[in-house]
Amino acid sequence: MVPLSQREVPGVLRQRVMVAIGVGVLCFTLLLARLWTLQILHGEEMRILSENNRIRLHRVQATRGTVLDRFGRVLVDSRPSFDGVLVPEDAKDIPTAVENLAQLLGQSAADMHGLLTQMSSRPPFEGITIKRDLSWEEMVALETHQLDLPGVSLQMTSRRSYPLEERLAHILGYVGEASQQDLLLDPRNRLGDLIGKVGLEKRLERYLRGVDGGQQVEVDAVGRKLRVLREVEEAPGDTVTITIDRDLQEAAWQAMGDHDGSVVALDPNTGEILALVNRPSYDPNVFARGIRRGEWRALVTDKRHPLNNRAIQGQYPPGSTFKIIVATAALEEGVVNPFTRIHCPGGVQFGNHYFRCWRKEGHGSVNLHQALVQSCDVFFYQVAQRLGIDTIARYARLYGLGAPTGIDLEHEKPGTIPDTAWKRRRFNQPWYAGETLSVGIGQGYVTATPLQMANVISMAAVGKRFRPHYVKDIATPDRTIVRTGTPELVETLKVRDTTLMQVREGLRDVVNAPNGTGKQARLDGILAAGKTGTSQVVKMGEKRVKSSQLPWQERDHAWFVTYAPVDAPEIAVVTLVEHAEGGGGAVAAPIARQVMQTYFDLKKAREGAKYAQN
Repeated sequence: MVPLSQREVPGVLRQRVMVAIGVGVLCFTLLLARLWTLQILHGEEMRILSENNRIRLHRVQATRGTVLDRFGRVLVDSRPSFDGVLVPEDAKDIPTAVENLAQLLGQSAADMHGLLTQMSSRPPFEGITIKRDLSWEEMVALETHQLDLPGVSLQMTSRRSYPLEERLAHILGYVGEASQQDLLLDPRNRLGDLIGKVGLEKRLERYLRGVDGGQQVEVDAVGRKLRVLREVEEAPGDTVTITIDRDLQEAAWQAMGDHDGSVVALDPNTGEILALVNRPSYDPNVFARGIRRGEWRALVTDKRHPLNNRAIQGQYPPGSTFKIIVATAALEEGVVNPFTRIHCPGGVQFGNHYFRCWRKEGHGSVNLHQALVQSCDVFFYQVAQRLGIDTIARYARLYGLGAPTGIDLEHEKPGTIPDTAWKRRRFNQPWYAGETLSVGIGQGYVTATPLQMANVISMAAVGKRFRPHYVKDIATPDRTIVRTGTPELVETLKVRDTTLMQVREGLRDVVNAPNGTGKQARLDGILAAGKTGTSQVVKMGEKRVKSSQLPWQERDHAWFVTYAPVDAPEIAVVTLVEHAEGGGGAVAAPIARQVMQTYFDLKKAREGAKYAQN
């Protein structure tokens, strides 16, 4: 028998063996090449991708700082909340995932698909918030179906809370998701961050936002968190104490009732805002949880404009409250003195127009004091004619009208103080003498905001004008004061003492004299001063029509400006009621009285409590 080693291997088999060996060598070579590519050439890149699939870096947005009232009571806080988050890289089928989420969370598919547009501008593996502040039922739904929703998880965050709801919205403002513009303006902002959008929340963003922290977490194949590997603690934002008195704010809100308009209360000696109410208003909690498209549309299309801060953006003819300025100018310029008398028959003819007094039968012969107390229009028509528009404008600007007050809130309006140069610039027309008469009673082209009129009555009260402000102090979490709100004197009323004395006596008797137009603002045991005003919305003819007979949008606005006590002013209040069914004395004065009386009642109670503790 021939040994096996000496047997001849058939050619076909030899060929097959060689092919097999060749294929094996080729496969092994390709495998080595692939391993070299992955391990050597792209090794670092593959290692990073592997880590990203298993380990994620989660940024933890810092808890925003708390906002307190002047007595340390909470006005804005943050509470724990759960958000639904989608990481697209972990989702197998994004459109299907979004459809399922819309069904589980009770949202429209169109709104949920809108999230897809955000994906192109986000870093890899950064989650997209699909819904904020989930309810218990929504959290259970997501947890129950989590295996069917790869890439979806729950994330605990802090949510802004506004206990006063709509009652202080126009100072506090609200937070909202950072827009593309916000991302460009501040590199700290990231997609999905909640930042201050309006009001104090925006103006003090750098103090309130804190310093973000982070977590290094291990996740499973569908993106669920398994454990935290490392954590950097976030630093909460600073605590802001503002000058608002929460109780007084509540009282002012209640006093306004269902009226549209504004109430401003401030300390005339410092410019501190004690209360600021706008009606109608909005609830900033809606923005904190994420406002829905329909809710936003309802707000912006509301004809009553609840988003407008009427105290600083509403520009209204000041009506007879403007007579404070005209009286000051008349005494200081010597066009009248305390003994000058003008006869009021109920109106005055000037050119082709008959200028009416609010009192049909007139006031008879009155001096400046009586004209202020009874708010005689004819007296101030005549005085305005003697002064001239440019002189009136000069004193109006001295009182702070025609320019923003400088309060640290956005979009403050300047109002309008007309003069000859203004009309030439605005309309390319000369100033007509008849227009001066209308300005003399706060009508015509002249407009002012409620906050500006708060400055006017404050200046009449103390002879000085301070910049209105609402920040008392700002402290870090360890209670280090980093900013203090200090009074800023803007202007001193440079007029004779006798001028101010006569104006103040007139304002005192507006409230306290039997025939004063503001007698419904009298306080219990405290002497107050003030001035009523009624400003026309549309021009009326010679026929007198009751306000209640006019369409709502054509009714007059009612004003009342006041301060107390007369001898040592502590508080100044301005009330504006839009389209009121009555004048300033009948509608606005009682509202101001409630606010003033509450202030002094609270002061007495607090002093009593403090005395009892001692």
